[in-house]
Amino acid sequence: MPQPPNIQKMLAEAQAMLAAQQEAQEALKSEKVEASAGGGMVKVAMTGDLRLESLTIDPDAVDPEDVEMLQDMVVAAVNEAIRMAEELQQSKLGGAESAGGFDPMSALESLGLGGMGGLGGLGGGLPGGAPGGGNRAARRSQKKK
Repeated sequence: MPQPPNIQKMLAEAQAMLAAQQEAQEALKSEKVEASAGGGMVKVAMTGDLRLESLTIDPDAVDPEDVEMLQDMVVAAVNEAIRMAEELQQSKLGGAESAGGFDPMSALESLGLGGMGGLGGLGGGLPGGAPGGGNRAARRSQKKK
């Protein structure tokens, strides 16, 4: 018979993962990325938490006859900065594999709560995700099959 999951250990791992994620999110606020467009005519600086810090436009880029080009360069620089900041976030925060191997979904499955079954009837299953459906009609239709 398999060992029951160690709830205390799983809770401690989840709390440690949450603390590490919060710490990484705080650190992202001080990290910066810089992007440019139009050969450096428009420069953007953004923090790792996607906050626009500065926008610098070279005076030579300002042509009253071609405002659309300047607008396009600003949009391109901001979008590139957002892309770079999101990459920075991904590298700092990562996914479940960066959390020391703790995967919340597998933890739920080990408790018999995998998927949606057993969560107050939300998934239509019996507590513990047992087969058979959550009501008589569902059980009857299963028996007929």
